[in-house]
Amino acid sequence: MHRLSIRVYYEDTDMGGIVYYANYLRFIERARSEWVREIGIDQLAMKAEGVVFAVRRVEADYIAPAVFDDLLEVRTEVASLTPARMVMRQEVVRGEQLLFRADVTVVCIGAAGRPARLPAELRLLRPPDRF
Repeated sequence: MHRLSIRVYYEDTDMGGIVYYANYLRFIERARSEWVREIGIDQLAMKAEGVVFAVRRVEADYIAPAVFDDLLEVRTEVASLTPARMVMRQEVVRGEQLLFRADVTVVCIGAAGRPARLPAELRLLRPPDRF
């Protein structure tokens, strides 16, 4: 499981002083990008070859609010994997309190938005039996 720490800044909050709902999507995107970098995939090289990652679907649950100055952790794990599609299970926690959970389906697209196979480094991963 990949873990990324994120501090909540004032700019992340809404008028009520809690993290604006769309910012959780930014937090989990950062965590996926860091995870991809950590396993050795160069997204700039992929782009130069005409292939990029694209989010196809997000199923999200907002469970409890985060507020200014909270230290959050984004946990990312592969839930399922095929040669063309990967589902990432992601959670945002404060300590051990679950605040947000999402299943994110990621695909690759090539020229003219056509589907492409996931990079070999990803296709070789074996998803865990459970999150």
